[in-house]
Amino acid sequence: MIQINYLTNHLKKIGVFLILLMCFSCNKNAQLEKEIEAVPMDLKVERFDQVFMQSTKESLPTLKTQYPFLFPKQIPDSIFLERTQDPIQKLIQKSVDSVFNDFQETEAELIAFYKHLKYYNPSLKKPRVVTVFSDVDYRNKVIVTDSIVLISIDNYLGSNHEFYESFYNYIRKNLKKDQIVMDLADAYATRFINQPRQKTFLEELIYHGKKLYLKDLWVPMAEDNAKIGYTNDELLWATDNEFYIWQYFIENELLYSTDTKLVGRFIAPAPFSRFNLELDSESPGALGQYIGWQIVRSYMENNPSSLLQMLQMNAQTLFNKAKYKPKK
Repeated sequence: MIQINYLTNHLKKIGVFLILLMCFSCNKNAQLEKEIEAVPMDLKVERFDQVFMQSTKESLPTLKTQYPFLFPKQIPDSIFLERTQDPIQKLIQKSVDSVFNDFQETEAELIAFYKHLKYYNPSLKKPRVVTVFSDVDYRNKVIVTDSIVLISIDNYLGSNHEFYESFYNYIRKNLKKDQIVMDLADAYATRFINQPRQKTFLEELIYHGKKLYLKDLWVPMAEDNAKIGYTNDELLWATDNEFYIWQYFIENELLYSTDTKLVGRFIAPAPFSRFNLELDSESPGALGQYIGWQIVRSYMENNPSSLLQMLQMNAQTLFNKAKYKPKK
């Protein structure tokens, strides 16, 4: 009886401790978000796509002066003016105006993103953020430079939009509004993290894990499935099978392999990951990115490390210190 009472009291203490720990964590996160919200960010998205489609022979020279980086000098004005009257471009404009009839929400998301980016990277200079049409070039949805950011807005009209009917489902699923910020975060993360040198599978895992961890910081209110570009069901599959995915990587000695095919099988966006098993078609693509993400998260939870230290750390050292052990 004494042992039962002791155990009960002990469990109660643990429960109270966990509740206090959760409250402390929530308060800490709330305070952090207040600090980030206070970061000055006077950002105004420039809707070049709209202005260009309304341009005339008289207004075009002024527009070219304002956006010289969008008007190659070797192309005559007549070509640009013809484009404004092109039926396909007008159809794109109509679709964009319909989906983004109220751009304030999207702009607010972009401002919030840049505040977080500035908080974690104080030296960041506010860029010009410009929306353009790219004739639905989904391979170049965003272009990021030090001073200019181009967003090909015709790539975010919704997964089921008629423009995307010929695309594979794994591509179409992320051609929607909430992926604009995610694509920007991915582009910036690529600029901040060194590419793997030896190209082992472990280095690829950690590289993509670092990129996804930056999304945890830069877009903290987003759901995990949006960060990695999964559907809810795909994220659930990855979570439920994390132990077995990791077991497969270990048993097949993949971590230190330099086989370039592993990138296509487990890292690159794809309809599914390729274990060469019957269950392949049930799995989401890019499961290597998901595993790398969990390794980096484990490292940050188990080590008193700054963000910069983690980003600069080589894959092997980070992995050794991560104490990553998925639950069965």
